[in-house]
Amino acid sequence: MADLPDEVEREDILAYLLAKDGQQPREEPEIAGNIHAQLQHMGLSTWSVSVHRRLRDAIGRLQPSTVLEVGASIGHRTAWLLDQFERSESRPSALTLVEQGGKFAVILQRLLQRYDAMPWASVVVGEPGQLAAEHQAWQLASATNAELSETPFESGYDVIVVDAPSPQRAGLVASYLPLLNPNGVMFTVEPDMPSGEIDEDDEVGMALVNGFNRWIEVVGESKQTHHLAFMPLFGGTLVAWLPRQS
Repeated sequence: MADLPDEVEREDILAYLLAKDGQQPREEPEIAGNIHAQLQHMGLSTWSVSVHRRLRDAIGRLQPSTVLEVGASIGHRTAWLLDQFERSESRPSALTLVEQGGKFAVILQRLLQRYDAMPWASVVVGEPGQLAAEHQAWQLASATNAELSETPFESGYDVIVVDAPSPQRAGLVASYLPLLNPNGVMFTVEPDMPSGEIDEDDEVGMALVNGFNRWIEVVGESKQTHHLAFMPLFGGTLVAWLPRQS
């Protein structure tokens, strides 16, 4: 179970979690730095060091028992998290990494082996949106038939981190919010905002517009059921959700 502070009002918890932790190191972990260099060579993007530091700080405060990372790529963010777990000697009981590409999944497995995390961590390969839908269907089925309850995911997560190209990010946030435990927290980075005039025939540009419009919808809808917080940082805005108490 996530370690939420008793002395902080629930509506203020996200601000507390997203604050800078001065006790944490500022430099990028060595293994994460090596993976960062690989990403650059491969022409792949990643979140900024500032965003990763603040995410690491928040998860360090939470000390979650179950963590789900959606869009793990080749493990840059995963390496930040594994470094935090190793240094704090407070690892989760389950870490689930979701990655669409099988080749990247092999790289993730090697990273887990490097941190001796194989006994408590797993890599799930597949399309993230479809996996979320199947998981929710299995959960509904398991309510009446335990034989249909098999799923690659835990029943719920204390921390969920969602990454995806900007056009798909909002949809995945909406798909994975139901997997949060009652005191769980979801993190993502605000998607890119469209700028300038975009022709309707510009498929890439329109996908960005539609994705951002969907983001606005998801933020508005989720405010009814979750507390939200936005932390502007160098290289992006870190966004967090915490379920409201019923």
